[in-house]
Amino acid sequence: MSSAPLYDFSAKRLDGAPADLSQWQGKVLLIVNTASECGFTPQFTGLQALHEQYKERGFEVLGFPCNQFGGQEPGDSEQIGAFCQKNYGVDFPMFEKIEVNGDGAHPLYQYLKKEARGVLGTEAIKWNFTKFLVDRQGRVIDRFAPTTKPEELAAKIEALL
Repeated sequence: MSSAPLYDFSAKRLDGAPADLSQWQGKVLLIVNTASECGFTPQFTGLQALHEQYKERGFEVLGFPCNQFGGQEPGDSEQIGAFCQKNYGVDFPMFEKIEVNGDGAHPLYQYLKKEARGVLGTEAIKWNFTKFLVDRQGRVIDRFAPTTKPEELAAKIEALL
């Protein structure tokens, strides 16, 4: 059995250590592009709550900071990590800052955008806190707008667990 393309990607964690997405194979994932100075930043609270509620059942949130929307993630990896931990108690995996749109978009996000298009079939990420829900087989199940609060995803996560 070959693994889903999602598991072929890797990214660097905030501490610079490489991480293959294959380590989350068999888990339900919520992949989110984040920012520390955004109107949606308080969603870290809801993301952390989902992480705590479902991690024992095989669920993981993966956070990818991005500075492409209004310059709302200006910090370096150390600052991002300190901010997320201090203000929101985040202990789910966070990665180094990436681009999600354009020629420099991280390959993972190029893939996610093709698998789950946005409104009217658009690929581009519109803003911080766009969320992608992935099932245990690595299939991208759905894409959620930044305005969708993490707690609104609980039933969909439950259904995949």
